[in-house]
Amino acid sequence: MFDSEVQRILDFIARGIGSRIVGAPGSGKTTVVRTVVTNLEKTGVAVHFISGLRTHRTIPFAAIKGLGLEMRPGRSGVLDLADVFTSRLGTAGKHLIVVDDLHLVDNESLAVLEAVRRRSDCPMVATAPETWAFSKGQLAVLNSRPEAHLQLDPLHYEQVHTLIAQVLGSPADAETTARVLTKSAGNPRLVVRIVETALLSNLLVLEDKQWRMASNTLWNDHLRGTLEALLAELTPGEFTALHIMAILGTARIDVLHKVIQPDDLENLERKGFLTVLDDHQNGSNAAISPPVVADYFRGQKMLRDRHLLRSKVAGVLEAPPQTAPEGVTTADCLSRVLSTLRLEKGDDDAVTARHFHEHNASREQSRFERWEANKSVTNAVSLLRIYWGAPVNTMRALRVCTETPEQGAEPGDLMFMAITRAMLALQARQGLGRAVEIIRNFAADYPEFHDYAEAAVLFITASNGPVREDMGRPRAAQEDQGPGMGSLVQGLLELYRFQPLAAIETVKGTGDDDMFQQLRPFIHGFALFAAGRVDESLVFALDWRGEARKNLDQFGVITSSYIAAHGLLYRGHFEEAEYLMSSVFAMGRPGFVVDTLYEAMLRLAGLRHTTTATPPALSIAAQARTDVPEIGPLPGIGKGVYELVANNSAQPSTFDRKVTKLVRRQLKSGYVFEAAMTALLCTCLNPGRPVLDLLQKIVRESAITAHDQLIAIANAVVEGDHNLLGLLLKHYEPDIDTYQVGMLLRGALKRHVIEGDAAAADALAQASSMFAVKFPSASEQMSFNSFRTTPLTEREIEVAILAGHRSNVEIAEHLGISARTVENHISNALRKTRATSRNGLFMLVGNLLPPQ
Repeated sequence: MFDSEVQRILDFIARGIGSRIVGAPGSGKTTVVRTVVTNLEKTGVAVHFISGLRTHRTIPFAAIKGLGLEMRPGRSGVLDLADVFTSRLGTAGKHLIVVDDLHLVDNESLAVLEAVRRRSDCPMVATAPETWAFSKGQLAVLNSRPEAHLQLDPLHYEQVHTLIAQVLGSPADAETTARVLTKSAGNPRLVVRIVETALLSNLLVLEDKQWRMASNTLWNDHLRGTLEALLAELTPGEFTALHIMAILGTARIDVLHKVIQPDDLENLERKGFLTVLDDHQNGSNAAISPPVVADYFRGQKMLRDRHLLRSKVAGVLEAPPQTAPEGVTTADCLSRVLSTLRLEKGDDDAVTARHFHEHNASREQSRFERWEANKSVTNAVSLLRIYWGAPVNTMRALRVCTETPEQGAEPGDLMFMAITRAMLALQARQGLGRAVEIIRNFAADYPEFHDYAEAAVLFITASNGPVREDMGRPRAAQEDQGPGMGSLVQGLLELYRFQPLAAIETVKGTGDDDMFQQLRPFIHGFALFAAGRVDESLVFALDWRGEARKNLDQFGVITSSYIAAHGLLYRGHFEEAEYLMSSVFAMGRPGFVVDTLYEAMLRLAGLRHTTTATPPALSIAAQARTDVPEIGPLPGIGKGVYELVANNSAQPSTFDRKVTKLVRRQLKSGYVFEAAMTALLCTCLNPGRPVLDLLQKIVRESAITAHDQLIAIANAVVEGDHNLLGLLLKHYEPDIDTYQVGMLLRGALKRHVIEGDAAAADALAQASSMFAVKFPSASEQMSFNSFRTTPLTEREIEVAILAGHRSNVEIAEHLGISARTVENHISNALRKTRATSRNGLFMLVGNLLPPQ
């Protein structure tokens, strides 16, 4: 879980530099430092471990005496202890001082440590809370020598998924993982405690090798001890402030100031128990963090205290909302939106997700109560519209659809209800025919909306079945009256058919009369990506996502994130893409319509993992539904590409055959955009003539010129024309495919190694290295580790890396093993990878090492 952090600390220690590890309580500081100690002790380093204890911080010399220093009778002062400790550090060998929970070390022990650090150059690793106000004594110990600073941030979705699988032995489904992340705020200790106690309380059940929630909550009484320990350092005022906030829920800062002292709020924020979020009115809201703390207070049976506190906050929530300033604009700048996204990574996904949940739940409940009081179609549509983005209460939605009288209603509202009923039918697996029947029944009752109903039928059938050639532009797109629908469906069809410029042209306009407001920007943003205007698409999507987050618009967040994820992955911004998708997953499964995009992002998030892990264990793509078609209207919606890449273990020629078959099926179904992206990805992973020919045919027929340089380079690679390849790379002008060219060269290199073509492999290795130097990528090039089923052991990888430039004897001396053992390792690695030479083996496994 903390491999990269541990390695960074080890690297600093090797250079004689100490480290300060900071994070919230339960963030994993002690786990990291103990892992560092274990690694160092294996190499013979003498570690002097000092642990601060809450119950011992007022006992003189309690911490330093834990080292078991041998003192002469009557010589136990600060300098006496420092003399003995310094002499121990002066013995032969390497030494390291470790102080866990420095803020709990008594003052006398701090005095000894300060004296020792003045006399010795031994590095020190210390842990402390993230926002602790250090005393002068603590600062004297920390700042006596240069030190590295390591911040342990909250875990994101994929890390929580992995940690749950490690604790429970099997992964959890998407809803459970999102709930655990939301409640724990990504705190590792809380993640572990929540799943352990939920299992103890029978709140989790194992179904189909995945853990699922048995009820709608994970709170249980076994969590009380963990929360009491977490809250132990709070003052009575801060404790009461949290209790008030638990009653209020997420509330504006100006509201909280009326019932809580500002100093208590500031202290809670400093200690990490309060998170401040901007709301859609440009005000500031505060929420308890981690959210499970709110469950702790709400679960307590102290009715009298709750009554007193409720009396205290009565009427506070009626405060007027803040007004948003006018004239706020954003600059169309890729560096700005990427910078904003990177800054957002430090925010708390869980608290943001909880803010969305509370907002959606509040809106749903109020609108449902309004509908119960007056079962009008207008009130029904107001409620049903929530379910297009937020999680669906299926029983409520069905009840609204069946119990709402239609007399006197606006036909546009009735059409929205008809489409919603069709979506519910699809979600209930009643089939495409039933969904179409519902809309056509509406058209029979309201002939004036026949064209719009046909547009809706076209949308549903094209998104869930083949796009036929005769699916033309509906007449509704040319009319001005009624809700906008026809032009949007036509634009979506153009996107499916990989005609992005036509799609952009079709959806031009403000779309003020659109029945589905977010569909127009979705088509526009994704068509920019399809047309090769990736950076424009990223700016558009990330700006849209920022506005959607402010407005608590879950539909907009998911649709914009889907576009942005494709752009970030295409440009090689893997960390940003993984965070962005993780923030979506933290919200849990959404409502219908965007649920397919959510599933697609699960597969996209797992796609990179499948090319670097063998087997791809614990990939979050396993949380995506498997009962979906292999092909889909847009990239990632069908499961075919992910499964083809994830399950690949065959020879390159077999991979070519499988990809060709899949791409031809996508083309036959009319999903040309998906076919183009499949062919492009697979050409870069494993360039072969059949798939490249299909890619060229698709982009030529779609009049897309953005990938001309990549296709020319791919042709030179596939033809083995290394002179032409050298010229193309020499004169290559950076474009949207710069990352893909690097991937293509790496994929071709590995293919030639597998096929035993040493000369071609050497040429590609040289070309790949030169290109990487000329156009360095911040991310490791995505490529298959090899076409194999049996992974190499760590030792075999280590030997293979050295085999490219050292003899067996030199490798044996370097690793401290016999030359015969080296020979066996190389023989096994050659057999497993099917490489034909030592140099080929070296090139094949070269990128198994993490990027430097």
